[in-house]
Amino acid sequence: MVLRVAVISLHTSPLLQPGSGDSGGMNVYVRELVSSLCQIGIECTTFTRADREGLPAEVLVEPGHRVVHIEAGPHHLPKEALPEISDQFCHGVMEWIAANEKPDIIHGNYWLSGVVGHHLKHELDVPFVSTFHTLARVKAEGGDPEPKWRDRAEAEIIQCSDAICVSCVEEEEQFRRLYGDPHGRIEIIAPGVEHAFFAPGDQAGARKAINVDPDIPFILFVGRIQPLKGPDVAIRALAALGRSDARLAIVGGASGSNGDGQSSEARALVDELGLHDQVQFIEPKPHHILSTWYRAADIVLVPSRSESFGLVALEAAACGVPVVASAVGGLVSLVDDGETGYLIEGRKPADYADAMRTILNDSELAASMGKAAVERAKAYTWRAAAERLLEVYAELGVGTLVTCHDADEEST
Repeated sequence: MVLRVAVISLHTSPLLQPGSGDSGGMNVYVRELVSSLCQIGIECTTFTRADREGLPAEVLVEPGHRVVHIEAGPHHLPKEALPEISDQFCHGVMEWIAANEKPDIIHGNYWLSGVVGHHLKHELDVPFVSTFHTLARVKAEGGDPEPKWRDRAEAEIIQCSDAICVSCVEEEEQFRRLYGDPHGRIEIIAPGVEHAFFAPGDQAGARKAINVDPDIPFILFVGRIQPLKGPDVAIRALAALGRSDARLAIVGGASGSNGDGQSSEARALVDELGLHDQVQFIEPKPHHILSTWYRAADIVLVPSRSESFGLVALEAAACGVPVVASAVGGLVSLVDDGETGYLIEGRKPADYADAMRTILNDSELAASMGKAAVERAKAYTWRAAAERLLEVYAELGVGTLVTCHDADEEST
């Protein structure tokens, strides 16, 4: 019997290019993990919201994996407005399931999808798995508070989830500290990296491909331009480095309802610090093309305020590039301080600059860090993540479902 999983990804589609808007590491996570699940024999249907006109109702991504676009609300909606259409989205998913087949597992990604998954669990009486990717209380600790209603919604999802997936031990410890022990189980499902794309290569060739001077210090930031990701810290760290020959490339686009404003602020900061000739803003690139940018870099900066895992750090490591990252969340598990890069406590640009200076001034250290990073990254594969998740699904399928206080209300 083939196991069928309904994957909920309400606010962003795995078919979208990450790096701008609401598309980021979660898109990569859902796309790659679901693909690996299908390759080991699980049938997956990913439900996402139709966010523009002309989208096909269904897209067969590969055998066993289809993406279903659900019409829910006006096409162009900011993420902040999506809670208002979650019931409509849930109804659309239920209509599709009624016309096709009942899933054996519901797996929600992000809290908006969790709200829908929570309803579906009670409608369908099947196990419910949650992967939050980001959580309100974690973001608040990093200086990015979320509305109280999101926190309440997440608490309800947590207490009705049969399993909650986290990326690493550090994320599990943080979760238990902020939310306590859930009614269901917590499972560590470490994300992977596509080693066929993200692997060491010739730096000179990579720089030639993207038109970067082969002799300059080249620093890379990959991510959406939003406070959470810390592009301002990257820019200020370049200024603190004090090298007029160094270049910083920021690969990513505006994000969120104030995305254009934040992008303008980042560019204004560059001008304010007199770095106009040293900082280049690059539009988001197709995921597989990013490997060329990683290989071209001497250092990849990941100065996030919070990070459940940090796929950018893992992809850079797989390409053999030292990473200088903030010591938060999953980044602590990915970067071995002093061996594959440096972890920075706090948000002082000078501290990031000191770490970069150490790497740039010692070619032997940089080379050894790059080699160690490649070895470290080999432990992370999407196949391993999928196989572990299959075990979780199978165990939930023969267990007793978690109940929650509002189960009767949810099922009406």
